[in-house]
Amino acid sequence: MEQRKKELKEQYKQMKPEMGILMVTSLANNKHFLIAAPNLRGMENRIKFQLSMGSFPNRTLQQDWDAYGEGNFKIETLDTLEYSKDETKTDHREDLEELREIWIERFREEQKELY
Repeated sequence: MEQRKKELKEQYKQMKPEMGILMVTSLANNKHFLIAAPNLRGMENRIKFQLSMGSFPNRTLQQDWDAYGEGNFKIETLDTLEYSKDETKTDHREDLEELREIWIERFREEQKELY
């Protein structure tokens, strides 16, 4: 039993969640919100929870969510970031933020409205 616990702990440590950029899109007004996430699935759950509880940090997005309802929004992965070959690098925040800035610039060039 103790050996099995150790194995499971080790497997958990080796897990690498998918990381990248999430996009929340309002289908009602075609506005987009981009967020960098070291764990895409976890961040998607967090966004949905915060919006449903009325506590999302971006107040404009929260107001639209409240006005139009959950059914008028979609949350999807816009881009993913691969883990570096260097196993010693564990903090990818700068890389994720840089990727987010690239997407924000693309959206601005295409004149897509952002929250």
